[in-house]
Amino acid sequence: MIPATFDYVRPTSVDDAVQALSDGGEDAKVLAGGQSLMPLLRLRLAYPDSLIDLGRLDALREIRDEGDSLVIGAMATHHQVIRDPLVREHVPLIVQATETVADPAVRHRGTFGGSLAHADPAGDLPAVALALDAVLLVRSSRGEREIPASEFFVDWMTSAMEPDELLVGVRVPKLGAGWGVHYEKFHRTAQAWAIVGVACAVHRNGDGVEEARVALTNMGAAPVRASAVETAVRGGSASEEAFRTAAAQAAAGTEPPTDLHGSSEYRAHLATVLTARALAAAAG
Repeated sequence: MIPATFDYVRPTSVDDAVQALSDGGEDAKVLAGGQSLMPLLRLRLAYPDSLIDLGRLDALREIRDEGDSLVIGAMATHHQVIRDPLVREHVPLIVQATETVADPAVRHRGTFGGSLAHADPAGDLPAVALALDAVLLVRSSRGEREIPASEFFVDWMTSAMEPDELLVGVRVPKLGAGWGVHYEKFHRTAQAWAIVGVACAVHRNGDGVEEARVALTNMGAAPVRASAVETAVRGGSASEEAFRTAAAQAAAGTEPPTDLHGSSEYRAHLATVLTARALAAAAG
């Protein structure tokens, strides 16, 4: 199909992009890598009055060190994120998850910020942002504000951003010594969305677990933290038996969907199995 008619704007600065988004109103759409938006336009599932192309905003591709955290520009591509030495050193969980996103062609065009702003619960990166306590940086004509990942993902493909706000970057706290990470994903084919995914970070203290963070992909209308698992693991032993026991609570409080790829009961079972695997792998 052919997309419906829209106005096309290609700003050359972030300020111009913010102004264009404000002028476009609620029916404006932002084009980053286009890997999610273009199919929606082609199928006429999205009808924007104006399309704001961020392709010229190289300032939003920067990945910088800010001491205790990294700031990843919203327009940094998946390929760029995977190869960046700062990301690989300080937040390897992002690298692990991003390496499972679609295929190389998509990873060369798709953007880190676009994946988060799209807020698809089956996407890999929202759960990772949640597990890492990331903060999303947005800008509008009213100024800038920060939205914690725990508040950013509201519902299915719905974020806490206002229609005139632009995601400009993501602040991710660094994981220091003692942390291990793992992203476990179950999907039908190598390029498919996750049926269930688990983003996990574990901080060990000798043979015990000092802290654990577990976030689930595609277990509800938004990514969720498996808080019951985190509580069960904290202060316990770093053993596979302890992890299996804690992982039995992975689906607690979730509302996994039923679709052609699996029932809600099937997803709940997967969450249990994958969480145990992720905890064990992250704990080494």
